[in-house]
Amino acid sequence: MAGEPVNVNEFQELARKVLPKMYYDFFAGGAEDEYTLKENVEAFHRITIQPRILVDVSRIDISTVILSHKTSAPIILSPSAAHQLAHPEGEVATARGAAACNVIMGLSFMSTCTVEEVASSCNAVRFFQTYVFKRRDVTEFMVRRAENNGFRAIILTADTPRLGRREADIKNKMISFRLRNFEGLISTDVVSDKGSNLAAYTEETLDPSLCWKDIAWLKSITKLPILIKGVLNGEDAMKAIEAGVVGIIVSNHGARQLDYSPATISVLEELVQAVQGKAPVLLDGGIR
Repeated sequence: MAGEPVNVNEFQELARKVLPKMYYDFFAGGAEDEYTLKENVEAFHRITIQPRILVDVSRIDISTVILSHKTSAPIILSPSAAHQLAHPEGEVATARGAAACNVIMGLSFMSTCTVEEVASSCNAVRFFQTYVFKRRDVTEFMVRRAENNGFRAIILTADTPRLGRREADIKNKMISFRLRNFEGLISTDVVSDKGSNLAAYTEETLDPSLCWKDIAWLKSITKLPILIKGVLNGEDAMKAIEAGVVGIIVSNHGARQLDYSPATISVLEELVQAVQGKAPVLLDGGIR
């Protein structure tokens, strides 16, 4: 590639060249046939912009407020796992980038830097994303730890009763990365000869019984506001509001969970109409 990259696709091509194949495929891949992975992007391509002319655009302000936090743009860095597989500074570098741009950072439950390292690295507004483990005490400990370290909200990922079938990870025999947040708390060692060690680990730990009544449990262990991530239809959006969450994240987990689920942008309007302004609606997936 000649010159500096000028768009996200060119950064992705650089990543393909420098990362080990196992790690690149982990970051870039989706579930099964990867239909939804492609559709997340293609659905945006079918949306066109209707321009208006002769409007004064000499002063443009795209700042907004998300859950009472003023940000420079309507953007949250969506939580994703294992940033140290791509760069030695990992989530600490991500947090510093968020702080420099004055946008909110979501830190993954499966981060490779600790909660404390990220919290002490900069003054970024941070939300903490959580899964619910079979051992609820692990999830409770992590949520309280995030609250004690100045995180401002909890993001509950609700679309992962078990990990999606990510065929690239199976072929590559993806190795479960070091989860330093859990050291001394729960074993992070899984040995599997059936493909992805990461998939084997999550199958052992994630709680497939998670359901709507558990929102009340999560609210009981933290004073932080809770957003729910993984909503794809209006009925679930209304249930989430009734359960007391303060925000909805329209997400198909980056197309990494259930293949042939809808592209997120294609269901956004349905969810916004269902929520009727009772909570902010955020979206991930396919944004370039």
